[in-house]
Amino acid sequence: MSLRARISDDLKTAMKAKEMDRVGQIRGITAKIKDLDVAARAKGGEVTDADILPMLRTMIKSRTESATMYRDGGRPELAEKEEAEIATIRSYLPPELSDEQLAGAVDEAIAASGAASMKEMGKVMAALKAKFGAELDMGRANAVVKAKLS
Repeated sequence: MSLRARISDDLKTAMKAKEMDRVGQIRGITAKIKDLDVAARAKGGEVTDADILPMLRTMIKSRTESATMYRDGGRPELAEKEEAEIATIRSYLPPELSDEQLAGAVDEAIAASGAASMKEMGKVMAALKAKFGAELDMGRANAVVKAKLS
């Protein structure tokens, strides 16, 4: 089942169960997907699951920052709302690689690309992107690659 179909099914289920918070969270996700659709239509393309995954990660990042600001500002109820949205969005992402798995994948990519310095970091990142595609959180991978090549 495609990610788009899964999100749509979850929206229908939440509506039937009258889970209004979850309905709002999922509608936020579908609105972002529609924004991607409009942008893709202008270019003559289609939105795939590989396009949706980075968008979901971006949504998580912005909500994490918001939750931190709310906590720092003494608004824990708003921070909890943001964290609930993060949990909903995260449920649509594939499981993340463990730190050991990520380190192993980076080691393989470094060996395959023959990179020896920070100047060749792009080769390693390209190899990781080719192997894992949108399923890999490139932000996490970037930090590991930098540490290994430094």
